[in-house]
Amino acid sequence: MKIERSSGNVFRDLGFGPKETESLRLRAELMVELKRLIQARKLTQSSAAKLFGVTQPRVSDLVRGRIDLFSIEALVNMLARAGRRVELKFSPAGKNRQAA
Repeated sequence: MKIERSSGNVFRDLGFGPKETESLRLRAELMVELKRLIQARKLTQSSAAKLFGVTQPRVSDLVRGRIDLFSIEALVNMLARAGRRVELKFSPAGKNRQAA
């Protein structure tokens, strides 16, 4: 079995291009935060949908990790409706460094 060192970004490791890699990484982080919020508050998908201002099937897509169905804007809006503030931080990207 061949083992390769990670670049720190799973999407880059899977072969996605630089632009798509960063978008996917950001969306994944936002989705994880939404899932944590659902678990921490012990929300049903229906109650999470009301809180986030979306439909229950949309929450189902979120919980199932359907990253392709969500924009950064949609995820930020859902977090904002749940009372969460999203902060943006910039740092230089390096060869083996994950941008923050």
